[in-house]
Amino acid sequence: MPLEGESHSWYMRMLQWRERHIGERTFVVVLALVVGVVSGLAAVLLKWLIATISHFLTSHVPVTGGNILYLVLPVVGIGITALYVRYVVRDNISHGVTRVLYAFALKKSRIKAKNTYASLVASSVTIGFGGSVGAEGPIVFTGAAIGSNLGQIFRLSPHTMMMLVGCGAAAGIAGIFKAPIAGLLFTIEVLMLDLTAGAALAFTGYNVEFFFSQSEPFYATRIPYVIALGVFCGLASVYFIKVIAAVETAFGHMKSQRLRFLVGGAMLSLLIFVLPPLYGEGYGAINNLLSGNAAALFDGSLFYNYRHSVPMVLAMLGGLVLLKVFATSATNGGGGVGGTFAPSLYMGCMAGFFFAFLLNHTMLAGAALPLSTKNFALMGMAGVMAGVMHAPLMAIFLTAEMTGGYELFLPLLIVSAVSYGTCRIFSSYGIYSHRLAARGELLTHQKDRSVLTLLKMDSVIERDFIEVHPQMSLKEMVDVISRSHRNLFPVTDEEGMLLGVVQLDDIRNIMFRPDLYRRLFVYRFMAMPPARAVLGMGMDTVMKMFDDTGAWNLPVVDEQGHYVGFVSKSKIFNSYRQVLKHYSDE
Repeated sequence: MPLEGESHSWYMRMLQWRERHIGERTFVVVLALVVGVVSGLAAVLLKWLIATISHFLTSHVPVTGGNILYLVLPVVGIGITALYVRYVVRDNISHGVTRVLYAFALKKSRIKAKNTYASLVASSVTIGFGGSVGAEGPIVFTGAAIGSNLGQIFRLSPHTMMMLVGCGAAAGIAGIFKAPIAGLLFTIEVLMLDLTAGAALAFTGYNVEFFFSQSEPFYATRIPYVIALGVFCGLASVYFIKVIAAVETAFGHMKSQRLRFLVGGAMLSLLIFVLPPLYGEGYGAINNLLSGNAAALFDGSLFYNYRHSVPMVLAMLGGLVLLKVFATSATNGGGGVGGTFAPSLYMGCMAGFFFAFLLNHTMLAGAALPLSTKNFALMGMAGVMAGVMHAPLMAIFLTAEMTGGYELFLPLLIVSAVSYGTCRIFSSYGIYSHRLAARGELLTHQKDRSVLTLLKMDSVIERDFIEVHPQMSLKEMVDVISRSHRNLFPVTDEEGMLLGVVQLDDIRNIMFRPDLYRRLFVYRFMAMPPARAVLGMGMDTVMKMFDDTGAWNLPVVDEQGHYVGFVSKSKIFNSYRQVLKHYSDE
């Protein structure tokens, strides 16, 4: 940010020079390139930190049995992260993608400067020590923060900053997964922005993130099984979303940070000790299944000697599908920092492999038609991500780009579409958006709803109404009317509680009768308002109240019922037009 004195003067001259010599569109393209490069470098750094920490801590862990380190490392990682967030960052940096959506909705795309590095540090410690979450949420938040702060430095409009934030988020996804198309689709489907963005891959090369070799062809006769897998993945996605929400709520009810740490740490450590594949992002386990090696899931496990038992493989896969979401929730709930991108991919891979493996070892598929567990593991990744994120296109391209599995594009499309449709039956919002949607703070592709979300009640409340009281006489009421330019008057008691309203039209026939001045009082002719808006209520709710009541003005009260002011349709419509013009400006 600019300093005082000469530095401030230089800063302002630089802004003026840019405005005179570089067009807005050209400048935005240049900034987008800078955001992409810096965000790509941040993704490279985050991946390197996670890999380095994890390798240092687990490289000597034996694979032939359980290991006590799995009971210790996750707790230590969460503890370090919680202390860092509480005493260094001093801000909420959990749920990175949700925080970006929140910045769009309520902060005019402004994200604090410290968020350009805070999530990167916190998530590398969390995941490196075994936290069962992904690095994608933190890198999205980091990239978005880079775009936002660069926009703030050059005093760009909120609309332009929104584009830069989207570019940073897309670059983060592209850099972490080596999937530029998926990064673009992420901004459209998950962040719900109508823009384009790019990403940089120069430092990590163009090799796929996960190794997948399609050694078994896909036949059209498998399509019914693909559709069934889509339904299974859709139900798994609903389970993922609902359990995350329930466990987050349970941790939120714990008032003590120490209690959350103890419960989350103990829960995560026990899960990883029993099921070591839950350690960290789980990319190693995904690669094992994509190569058809389910026995590798038992490395470092108490059940290592049963790695070739069909019932135990099914039990291991089923346990990972059901418990991954608890490990993820425990990591974040206990104080760790990480995202749900990787957990959804992980759960999908396990679910797809489990589905094919189960059918292959029962009479449902039959020996004449064995299903490729590798192919179905890959399809499961796309299926669960499509349902959990409510982003089928991103899921298709992300899975194909990460693995190179383009030959399975048709089944990826089918399973993603069916999973998304199944999940939508039970859940209207994806994992990132349901938190804001519940509070009416979510921007969507629907311009009307987005503009209403951007409108805040405080900006449309009118407070220049003269209050009257129940015991005031008609004469005193007429005196108030003579001083007011309004035709509506709130009736309040001595404590400021709203009791009713007086409309000028309702007393027009008696206000010119002096014989009634001393005989009639406000409590005799006041009326109850058709509805009351509560301070802080979402504007979409307020507009529904207007539609339901047919009123033109509604009183606003606080949560205790004290009078605050009025909202009117005319004021809302004027503000709506202004916000819509600004929001739609190119």
